[in-house]
Amino acid sequence: MSNGRSTAAQSVPETAITPTFLKDFLALIKIGIVNSNLITAFTGLFLAFQFANINFVHRLDLVFAALFGTALIIAGAAALNNLIDRDIDPIMTRTRTRPTVTGRFKAPAVFAAALAFIVLGEALLFSANATAGLLGIAGVFSYVVLYSMWSKRRHVSNTIVGSLSGAIPPLIGWAVVNPSLGLEAWALFLIMFVWQPPHFYALAMKKTEEYRAAGIPMLPVVKGFARTKKSMLAWVVLLFPLPFLLSELGTAFLVLATLLNAGWLFFALKGFRVKDDLKWATSMFIYSLNYMTILFVSMIIFSIFI
Repeated sequence: MSNGRSTAAQSVPETAITPTFLKDFLALIKIGIVNSNLITAFTGLFLAFQFANINFVHRLDLVFAALFGTALIIAGAAALNNLIDRDIDPIMTRTRTRPTVTGRFKAPAVFAAALAFIVLGEALLFSANATAGLLGIAGVFSYVVLYSMWSKRRHVSNTIVGSLSGAIPPLIGWAVVNPSLGLEAWALFLIMFVWQPPHFYALAMKKTEEYRAAGIPMLPVVKGFARTKKSMLAWVVLLFPLPFLLSELGTAFLVLATLLNAGWLFFALKGFRVKDDLKWATSMFIYSLNYMTILFVSMIIFSIFI
């Protein structure tokens, strides 16, 4: 006997249609961004230990301060970003289910939690040294104020402005061990800064119509795909000399990094001949994710043998 519900509705588990608190929380703090930034922060931390000839096992207090402090300030900044964007997030498919949009998390609670995360994270970073703490503040300020509140809705250069905050985590990791940031630390910053525009432009191409509807002046929206492809190519070319600032990691690392750059250059050039721009943008986005992961993990591996 029918109880008034459709068969299709009965076949869907309730957990599939009722988001859990954990899922909402992870969406609020943008766990994917937290995890990817922790990879670069840990790379900076580990390389600083290696270059200083310090066994990280003997300074687990610094490891804890760097990783948990960085994770907390990123989580707090991401929550504030969600709070700021709750008026435009309903327009975009990938953001319309965020708890700040659905109302499952109320604005005052999100604001309080975000501030608590940032304060606690900063306390951990300052417990290591002032440089790490100040870099953390710079990261939060550049993401929340310079990007989310100022440039995102006003300027086509918003992606470049946002790249500042994304390049700071490896500096934080390094500074926790060695507050006098050397050439290698800034090399990590530059690699992350230059990597981000082609990565996010690829995503912006895939979501161009959603950004257009939301009134966000992303490069593909304002300048079109052809101009975006040229910009992506330029940023990829800029990556080529940067690994050589980390020459202490050895020839094998430089060869690997150059091959990764050559592969990305190949895909970037291919974009000028493809018929399906969105399919190409997807391949560029996937390559950029693999590029970042392989490059930074390889830094850790090769640093062990220096």
